[in-house]
Amino acid sequence: MVRLRLRRIGLKGQPTYRVVAADSESPRDGRFLEILGFYNPRTQPATIRLKEDRIFHWMKNGALPTESVAQVFKTAGTLERWERFKKGEAIETLLKEAEEAEVKRGATARTSK
Repeated sequence: MVRLRLRRIGLKGQPTYRVVAADSESPRDGRFLEILGFYNPRTQPATIRLKEDRIFHWMKNGALPTESVAQVFKTAGTLERWERFKKGEAIETLLKEAEEAEVKRGATARTSK
């Protein structure tokens, strides 16, 4: 089974994560199928960059997010857009909305420093 999960990168004591599609049997930092995004919890607010079109592709084909990835998706608004995608909303409008939300999060991060 394919899972969407976090893969730890970064120095000791300074973790950052990649969101990856990986087989559920492979180790946390082991083999993966595709990089789907980036998550840095150390910034204020946390930096989240996701390739939502690829995330929707994997989830449409049965991949399940882990609890921690689901929380990241919820923060970014991806889970809400996924529900709308399942109900039949066009992927182009959802991706455009995701880009606008990412730009807004980036602007908020720059002003809060």
